[in-house]
Amino acid sequence: MNTLDLQAAATFLHIHPVTLQEKARAGEIPGAKIGKCWVFVDVDLVEHIRAQYPRRVLQSERKELEPCHSTNAAIHRIDGSKSATAGQQYSAALGLKTKLKPGSITTS
Repeated sequence: MNTLDLQAAATFLHIHPVTLQEKARAGEIPGAKIGKCWVFVDVDLVEHIRAQYPRRVLQSERKELEPCHSTNAAIHRIDGSKSATAGQQYSAALGLKTKLKPGSITTS
């Protein structure tokens, strides 16, 4: 494990020293200011670079979506003004007579 000064660390990361100083101050890149000088550990800089790599998805992590087999199923519409209520459906299933509810009627 080796330590690097600001200039050497910036060269290692291929960035400008001022940019490295700003990123180290913000905590984006690991480093410590000891006295008036910035000190960086080469292993920390390598870890920082590796953290920037795009994440690879392993074949075992990929989940294949299986097609839904219920898409061919008939859909029964139960909403709207022409649909039967649960009470009407029970009455029809039991063979009971249902009463019709009066509609909106205005009289003069």
